[in-house]
Order: sequence, then structure tokens, then C-alpha cells
Amino acid sequence: MTGKKSTAKLHHYVPQGYLRGFATGQERIRVVPLDRSRQAYTPSVKNVAAQNHFHTVGEFENPDAFEKALSEVEGQALGILRVFANGEFPPSEENRWTFAHYTALQSVRGPDTRRTTEHLRATMVRLEVGAGGRKNIGAWIRDNLGFDPTPEQEDRIWDEATQPGGPPIGFSNLAHIQNAVETAIELTPYLATRPWALVRFDRRSLITSDAPVSLVRRQDDEPWEGVGFATAWGVTFPLTRKLGLLMTDPMAMLEGVRADDPRVQQLREMVLAGRIDRIQSGTTAMEKLFNRHTAESAREYVFHHPEDERYVPADLPEPDLVNIKPMGGLVDMDFDGEPLFAPNGRQGRRNTRGSAERQDMTTSDGSV
Repeated sequence: MTGKKSTAKLHHYVPQGYLRGFATGQERIRVVPLDRSRQAYTPSVKNVAAQNHFHTVGEFENPDAFEKALSEVEGQALGILRVFANGEFPPSEENRWTFAHYTALQSVRGPDTRRTTEHLRATMVRLEVGAGGRKNIGAWIRDNLGFDPTPEQEDRIWDEATQPGGPPIGFSNLAHIQNAVETAIELTPYLATRPWALVRFDRRSLITSDAPVSLVRRQDDEPWEGVGFATAWGVTFPLTRKLGLLMTDPMAMLEGVRADDPRVQQLREMVLAGRIDRIQSGTTAMEKLFNRHTAESAREYVFHHPEDERYVPADLPEPDLVNIKPMGGLVDMDFDGEPLFAPNGRQGRRNTRGSAERQDMTTSDGSV
């Protein structure tokens, strides 16, 4: 006997209780991989959207502490969801904040957020090391890694740091959890202060995915423009196969009004009180709005009730666990060992491999 507490092995990044809203009475759910080489299958919800020890934190006395804390948050939110399903809407302000926080946390807790954070960090390290030049790698190692490198170590770290995509960087479970919790707290007000529409579907159905919270861009946005929680026209969250939550832009009611106008605060108070919320019937157009954005936001898998295959959009995206792509230009250059900005002002040689692409890197998925 070791005396250690047993820990759960399989950790869900999309709650089982939530997935049951898209499953059969026997808790079977259809899984559609975005990888075209794989076939769809119908497992139990307990085996969906989960990874072994995804939330295990060895630094804690109880390695399962975060998984248990998540269970409490999910339990509260699913209780509120059941209240919605019974027609009790809009929610109280307390329940609004609770469910908004659950939605924000769901948007940033998955492996896509973790992979994106690792990708962005690797990209920045590559740029920092490459711009400094090969002759300065020793100083960079001492400043950032804390040891005096041998020439062989300098060569290896330079090669790893400046390779396409940057060095192999991995974040610990604890770092990922801290990032997710902090970001969810920051995003919650952007959801709580939007007018909510509870959309009920009768003849049509909703699908969901491994990243079920989706951002809807404004119609007049350019395709190259990023979209974030602060700038999106709307946020969709399929709650069950027959119930969806649409969070729209409150400022659409005050077009042209300055942010410091007293009417903005009045509107915020009305939103938090639920006075602008509504229940509406689900139309074909609304079903397509939800399902199209749910599919586009999926990272590896789309999920649906086995009877709802016809509502899955035909043009599913390719799998991609990195949901923010850094801007091109400097990020895509090749480094030849010369400092990017030499003492005489001459730039180091480079070859850019991509065009600049604007992204809302602060809020597009909440990971940075």
C-alpha cells in the first residue's frame, strides 16, 4: 500500500453531462473525425472528448484536484441548462454569471488551446533567437535557460530554435490549467453582458464538437480580419440537440454611441437583468447558422445524435489543433546566422514564406 489517493485516469475536456444532450438514451453518440481517412463511429459518451491524465497535476497533493473542481463547475452549469430546457429563462443574474463562466472555460480548456499556446511560444522563441544571430546564442541560453553552454549545445539549441515552427516546446498540465482558468475569468464578462437568445428546435437538430463555443463575425468584416470575443457579432453554443444559446452584440442597439455615453451603462444593466433576453423558435436558417459555425470551430471531431447526420455540413474543415496563426513576414523568415539588425544597420538575409495575415490574437480563442 502506497497510501496515495487514487486518481481518475480519463479526463474529459468536453463534459460527459453536456455530451449526453446529443446522445441516445443508451448514451451513444456519433463521432465524425475531421481527418477524412478515418470513418465515423458511435461510441459511448464516456469515451469521447477525453485524454488520459489531461488534468492530472503532480505538483498538487491531490493530483485530481482540478478535475474535481471542474466537476463542480460543470454540475452547476448543467443544472442551469436543465432549468433552461424547462423553459425558465432568462436566468437570474447569479446564474447568468455562472453559466457565462462555464461557457468561457469550455472555450479555452481543450487541447487546441494548449497546442496553440505552445505554438505561439515556439514561434516567438524562434524569432527571438534567430533575430539575435548565431554569435549571440550563448548569451541567450545563459539569460533564458540558466547555464553556460558548450559549443555543441549552442549548435543544437540554435538548430532547434530556428527550424521551421520553432523549438519543441511543451506546457505542463499545471501551466495549461492556469492559463485556461485565468483566460476564462477574463472572457466571462464578454459573454455575461451580451443579450442571450435561447433557441428551441422542434423539427431540426443541432450538432456539437470538441470546441463547441463558436464566434460569429460581423457581416461587414473582411475575410482576413480576425474575430474575438470582444469583436464578434455573436457567440453560438449548442446546449443540446434541440436547444441552442446565441449571445449577440449589445452595441448593435446603440450604433454610433460613444463608449462613455451613460446609455451604454444603462444597456449593460438591462442585459445583466435579462430584460433583453428572449426565447425563440429554431428556424432552418438558425439551425444552419449554429451548425455551420460549430463545424468550422471544430478542431478534430464533430459530434451528433446518430439520427442527425443530415444536419452535419458537407464541407467540414481539416483537423487543426492550432487555432491562432501568427502573422507572416518576420515570423516566416529563414535565418542564416547573421543578426537581423546588424550594427551597421544592414538587415540579415531572409526569405519570407507567407503573406501577413491580421489576427485578433488577444481574444480570438482566449489563449493569449
